[in-house]
Amino acid sequence: MASPDNELEHLQRWYGANLVGVPARVLASTGFNTHPQPLAIAGTCEAHEKLFALLDSSHDMNEAHDIFVHYLMLAFGLRKPETHELASMGQAEQRRWRNSWRRLLQGWGMDANGPAGAVLKGWVESRFGLAPSFHKAALAHFPSEAWMTYLQEKAASRHHNNIHQQLDLLYEFSQWALRRICAQGGTPAARHLRLWRGSNQCEEQVVAGRLQNRRCTVRLNNIVSFSLSQEDASCFGDWIFEVQVPMCKVLVFPDMLPGQVLQGEQEVLAVGGDYEVMARYA
Repeated sequence: MASPDNELEHLQRWYGANLVGVPARVLASTGFNTHPQPLAIAGTCEAHEKLFALLDSSHDMNEAHDIFVHYLMLAFGLRKPETHELASMGQAEQRRWRNSWRRLLQGWGMDANGPAGAVLKGWVESRFGLAPSFHKAALAHFPSEAWMTYLQEKAASRHHNNIHQQLDLLYEFSQWALRRICAQGGTPAARHLRLWRGSNQCEEQVVAGRLQNRRCTVRLNNIVSFSLSQEDASCFGDWIFEVQVPMCKVLVFPDMLPGQVLQGEQEVLAVGGDYEVMARYA
């Protein structure tokens, strides 16, 4: 059986090519988190130039929300068909509107280790080059039963069609919205969000330092949920991590989108990697 150190070295090798112009190993590092730089998914804003022109002309975030949702509905056929329209559609067309970014995030909110979670982890793997470290079980040696389950779920047709392209636009809209909110708040140079994460089985996540010493480095999954407050985070585990999350890693944050998207109203969804944290026992 491999030693814990060998397991860690093996996990450190799970990086791939990406579409954001920063090597995945760098993107996952504490150094990048301390000194982040803007990221963009190659070709997304260019392919949807009219959307971002409309967003730039919006008067407030409510109008921007409406523009974004309406654009994705038209661009990706996400409108629910009327009853009289279904008869002329094939089964694939009838299902297409269900494969939406909103339903995917709702699925994540119910179970981050379910099929929706696998698709989101697969999207991060494809766009940012960071392979997940956990899906139902630790993803260590390949091949393994855990890896096979993850690969099957991330490729299942239930959540596919054009879902990766929808998530690309969701990420770019999030980055646009964060820049606008910061500019309106008078802090255009802000690069981090102070967030919290609750967890239980933390020892295996520590890659440097010790939990008991409060300051340590933990390896988080390739996409993770954070909370806006320590109190909210305490609902999810006995150990609370206080983290400075780069804004460029944020996919979803509260009030960015209209309607119920995630189960937790104060949940922030962000790209993971190695993070320096302040650890507290709740």
